Amino acid sequence: MLADEQEDMIDKYLEHGEMLVLDDYGVKAECVITKESDGVYELKNIAVLPDYQRKGYGKYFIEFLVKHLSDCNVLFVGTGDCPSALSFYHNCGFTESHRIKNFFVDNYDHPMFEDGIQLVDMVYLKREC
Repeated sequence: MLADEQEDMIDKYLEHGEMLVLDDYGVKAECVITKESDGVYELKNIAVLPDYQRKGYGKYFIEFLVKHLSDCNVLFVGTGDCPSALSFYHNCGFTESHRIKNFFVDNYDHPMFEDGIQLVDMVYLKREC
């Protein structure tokens, strides 16, 4: 629920996704990734436990995914239009791909906020594998 606070949104991708856990003397992070088509994956969510954030676990986890998805050509991730999230993904080698207008307004049952900013559009980023 750290990566997506609305359970029914998680339910939409969890069954056809693969959940991975980063264990470094205990669980530090988790992610769910889906295979969208041949060579195309999407990082549906990634969450690092609060006590371990800003210590490199998220970036390390993404590097692990890119190296170990043997048939990956491109990895997409969708996030809110929030400077901290966009900066994180840019620092992990992602570039902006496209946007889905009003995604958070149309798909969530309550206003979504990150770092005090209301999320409206979904920003998709991509990284070549």
